[in-house]
Amino acid sequence: MSVVIVGATGHLGRLVVEELLERGTPAERIVAAGRDTGRLAELAGRGVRTARIDLDDPATLAPAFEGAAALLLVSTSEPGRRVPQHRAAVEAAAAAGTGHIVYTSAPRADDTPLVLAPDHKATEELLAASGIAHTVLRNNWYSENYLPQLEQARATGAFLGSAGRGRVPSASRRDFAAAAAVVLADPAAHAGAVYELTGDTAWTHDELAATLADVLGRDVVYKDLSTAEHTAALVGAGLDAGTAAFVAALDGNIRDGALGEPTGDLRRLIGRPSTPLADTLRESA
Repeated sequence: MSVVIVGATGHLGRLVVEELLERGTPAERIVAAGRDTGRLAELAGRGVRTARIDLDDPATLAPAFEGAAALLLVSTSEPGRRVPQHRAAVEAAAAAGTGHIVYTSAPRADDTPLVLAPDHKATEELLAASGIAHTVLRNNWYSENYLPQLEQARATGAFLGSAGRGRVPSASRRDFAAAAAVVLADPAAHAGAVYELTGDTAWTHDELAATLADVLGRDVVYKDLSTAEHTAALVGAGLDAGTAAFVAALDGNIRDGALGEPTGDLRRLIGRPSTPLADTLRESA
């Protein structure tokens, strides 16, 4: 029986494949599925099976999902298309007799003002109605999300935002990948669970500035703006108006506490502390 990774050609999905291999899942039991044939070829070089799929073309899904004991659905990143894509994956999994679905959702997806949460809430509802055993991994922010701020700070000694004193309990992508691999290795033990996965430490953007200063070896200042000022600055930097408003809205959610505080779920699942923010940024720097 296979373990299928939908989204294996993305950053998180690839790390999940690597974690499964490191934790002893035989390569021939892993099906890495995605659209990027070049990245699939790289994974095939690790000995895993691969399948070229497209969530916008449901006919490509059935052959990849056949015989799957468990399937990881890494949430897609296309607003407006995410829910139909996820629905196609869930329906194909049901038709193929997939035993268990693991889904990467958003923090507190069913009860939050977080601007990106509605699509994740809708997908969790699809899973609940599907009749398939499932586990929801509500991944908080990836520390790697802040690599643009690292580069801005490297170049200018400052970075902009509108998150105020809001706190971010981030963890590394590899931490979240490890959690997914743990669940996929024994899905029955996690059936019906909803995990709020966070890093062990929540930090403010002023604390992010201090961390960046330590990593880069130079003074770094966080310049906190209003949402309107932040949006205008992002447009001035070249983002389209819609994307700029979305990014500023996320900072507003952080300012209002939508990312919450550390829960301990991630640490308990992976059996170790989460990776400190400084370590992730230092590795990238």
